[in-house]
Amino acid sequence: MFKNIFLAIIIFSLASCAKEPLPKPSGELRLEYPAHKYQTLVQNSPFSFEYSTSAKIFNGKKTFWYYVNYPNMKAKIFITYFPIKNDFNEHLKEAEKLVYEHTIKASSIDTKTFSYPEKKVYGNFYELNGESASNIQFYVTDSTRNFVTANLYFNSRPRPDSLAPAVDYIKKDMLHMIETFKWK
Repeated sequence: MFKNIFLAIIIFSLASCAKEPLPKPSGELRLEYPAHKYQTLVQNSPFSFEYSTSAKIFNGKKTFWYYVNYPNMKAKIFITYFPIKNDFNEHLKEAEKLVYEHTIKASSIDTKTFSYPEKKVYGNFYELNGESASNIQFYVTDSTRNFVTANLYFNSRPRPDSLAPAVDYIKKDMLHMIETFKWK
């Protein structure tokens, strides 16, 4: 009997030497967005452009200011318009100031200049990387009468890894806005 108890203890101790089970790591959320489709801004403003059918557009605080709202992504593009009245340089400095205010949190700022002389559309496109509050900004001007800025913001903490898929999706939409931008 003592031999049976001793044998049972050895068997139980060998069986209990297995590794402890560990919880499975949490999976990452896979985000899928709809295919890019566009509609034209139908407003009585001095400009027009195409924006995503996934977004809704609202009038802003001032005349010809708009919010392009992406409700499923908790994102907004703030579009502002300024008529140029011998103050082109001031508008340009203000647009660049809005971009470079984010240098505190941004790890880098990539600038791309664009020019569509046939449509009189000129400007800069800024991509802010890192934990910046705004991820993408641009300005569009005809350099004589009109100046428009656009800034992308998310209604969440700036987490670059988590927001990257949404930023990439909206970046394509913002580039399409620039490509289809027209002065009336």
